[in-house]
Amino acid sequence: MMTMLWPNGDEQKAIENIIIRGARTAASLEQIIQLEIGDWSSSHKLAWMQIGNRYYRNDTDINKRQRTAIGASGAKEPVANLANNQLANAFIRKLVDQKVGYLLGKPITIQAENDAYQEQLDNIFNKDQHRRLKSTGKTAVNNGIAWWHVYYDEDGQLSFKLMNSPEIIPLWRDEAHTVLDAIIRVYEVEVYEGLQRKKVKKIEWWDTSGVRRYTTGGTGFIPDVEAGAVGAHFSVKSSDGKEQGLNWERVPFIAWKYNEEEQPLVEIIKSLADDYDNKKSDNSNNLEDMPDSIFVVKDYGGQSASEFRKNMATYRTAFVEDQGGVDSLSIDMNSEAYKTHMEQARKDIYEFGRGVDTQGVDIGSAPSGIALRFLYSDLDMDASLIETEFQASLEQLRWFIDKHLYNTTGVDFSGEKAEFIFNRDMPVDEAAIITGIKDSVGILSDETLVAQHPYVKDAKTEMKRKAADRAKMQKDADEEATGGLPTSTPIKTDGDT
Repeated sequence: MMTMLWPNGDEQKAIENIIIRGARTAASLEQIIQLEIGDWSSSHKLAWMQIGNRYYRNDTDINKRQRTAIGASGAKEPVANLANNQLANAFIRKLVDQKVGYLLGKPITIQAENDAYQEQLDNIFNKDQHRRLKSTGKTAVNNGIAWWHVYYDEDGQLSFKLMNSPEIIPLWRDEAHTVLDAIIRVYEVEVYEGLQRKKVKKIEWWDTSGVRRYTTGGTGFIPDVEAGAVGAHFSVKSSDGKEQGLNWERVPFIAWKYNEEEQPLVEIIKSLADDYDNKKSDNSNNLEDMPDSIFVVKDYGGQSASEFRKNMATYRTAFVEDQGGVDSLSIDMNSEAYKTHMEQARKDIYEFGRGVDTQGVDIGSAPSGIALRFLYSDLDMDASLIETEFQASLEQLRWFIDKHLYNTTGVDFSGEKAEFIFNRDMPVDEAAIITGIKDSVGILSDETLVAQHPYVKDAKTEMKRKAADRAKMQKDADEEATGGLPTSTPIKTDGDT
């Protein structure tokens, strides 16, 4: 086994590029994998992915906070007798769901000029695929990037699996992160050794030449013989029943990005959300802990402050001796400053999170289309950026679909045009839209007008229904004019014999 020392900088990048392009040995590949896994494990990108997934579950930092006070030693110590309200506000979850629901809440529409290609795409983009696409949007916003693995299932059907983003380490060929050289997948599985259950780390290396699988053992990697140490992307059976391994011309993984920087939403607004949680929890603690006034006790005859507090709570009475007495100092909480801060904090979260805060927004009982577009402008802008990234991913997906269709049907659809339309789910002023459609009759085609109608989900189906309705109305009119006789039968008159 060859041992190599890996330098830093350009020399290391050059060596990695040579290895990735094929001039490698098993030992050098393992060295690359170890290097990449080590960098990934300590990377900020992985840390933010984990934070994003945690915050989406509303497991925020406030849940770990303790109340402390300066102790006798001068250091801060946990205090158990003070209120420790941990109020987690699910801003991240709401904003993520809002973006995904707005852009991907409705199934995307696919329009292909070739009817045969349209049918094939409709079969692939079924309800399960649309649900997977919606889950992909949520994963992308939480992690900055989501991944699909392209594979064939047990029935030989082309399938796509949404992967766990923190498990995927991409090796990009270009700085724009558009072309993959390889993918490293690191994940854990539970296995039984006798009656004991333990976790085992698995590693996969995917490139255009196939897949290599490892498991950890000792100080390095061991080929995973049980799972298939070296294999192809997929296998097919020939007419004589023999299996043959085949590889895609590309690495069978598709990236779905939230933005060009692959930056998750939580990285942008975490500090704002944490501040909101902290201030709201502090205020709740103060309401619970802080009395309306502070007692000033002079010449108190009791034994301790705790006994005094007990007497006040139990008997509403203070026991004093001789010239002693009890006075109180009122405490005024600055509620107006707290309210102002929280209102601004909430506005900042929705502004920089590019969402719609419907709380306290007054747009009238029947908002106009202009008011709605203004309210949704930030969300719509973010959705446009997501759509740009997802359109590029759909083109990569089409490449695998076209190759699959060519291999299975012999028909090459790669030159055909197909458009993926995202149907955004925004409240609309239906009355204004319908009026605009009526005013456009004679200017635009019927199909265009039908497609814009808020009650129509499938324009082509609706056009067929309209044609069927017109044919029936014409038939009914003809039958009424002829007294129920077919139009092809001449009507006899008094002069006919």
